[in-house]
Amino acid sequence: MEKDKDFLKNIIDFENIHINYEVGQPVLENINLKINTDEHWAILGANGSGKSTLIKLISNDLHPNTGYPFRKKLFGEDRWSLFEIRKRLGIITNDLHNHFGIHGKFETAYEVVLSGYYSSIGIYKYHDFTKEQHEKVLEVLEFLEILEIKDKKVHQMSTGQLRRCIIGRALIHDPKALILDEPTVGLDIKAQDSFIKFIQKLSRKTTIILVTHHIEEIFQEITHVALMHNKTIFKQGKKNEILNSKNLSKIFDIKIDLQKENNRYYIKSINN
Repeated sequence: MEKDKDFLKNIIDFENIHINYEVGQPVLENINLKINTDEHWAILGANGSGKSTLIKLISNDLHPNTGYPFRKKLFGEDRWSLFEIRKRLGIITNDLHNHFGIHGKFETAYEVVLSGYYSSIGIYKYHDFTKEQHEKVLEVLEFLEILEIKDKKVHQMSTGQLRRCIIGRALIHDPKALILDEPTVGLDIKAQDSFIKFIQKLSRKTTIILVTHHIEEIFQEITHVALMHNKTIFKQGKKNEILNSKNLSKIFDIKIDLQKENNRYYIKSINN
């Protein structure tokens, strides 16, 4: 029964995880992180702090490999099917966005979302879909507020439109959580504001794990923050306790004056 409770509550449960690419070259050290379904997280850090490597650890592209005793559980399980994990945990990266831009440029918005059922880039003749799956795609496109571009091809889309389509590709599985890696990269100021409001809407549907180095992306619904520094998690906990000028100055190695207005954070000044 306790295991079932963990499965329902825990999304990520990592303890004492270390990863080396080569002997003597650590890329993650002593990672301890627990994220539950009733929380929204921001993982914040400078470029090179280990954020992208942490995503690869979560997606199972990297594994602990230094001999330390560790715990690595997703949804309460330490063994799992990758296909099952991908249905429960949607990971939206800029690499995936760019991959569609290059290799899926002639796919329509409808096809990008539909391709989520096979985790493919594009739709192929051997793919078989039910009536219910087609109806689900239309439902997701409407939720994404892009139903009107369902026949628009990737190469004709704006950056924001394609990013919503790729999120929709994950949403067709009704995932328990979405990891969004630098979600406003390539968007202008107006599009950034619109996209953050859209992520707030997403947060009412599923757990959001926002990976970023942009303070202004941390929206009101975020409940917890993990600060990455020097390939480890420097501090983590409730947003109001962790997100402050002192901690940000440490992880970005520069003096930061953090302010908050209308439930949004911003940097008032930066000094050497």
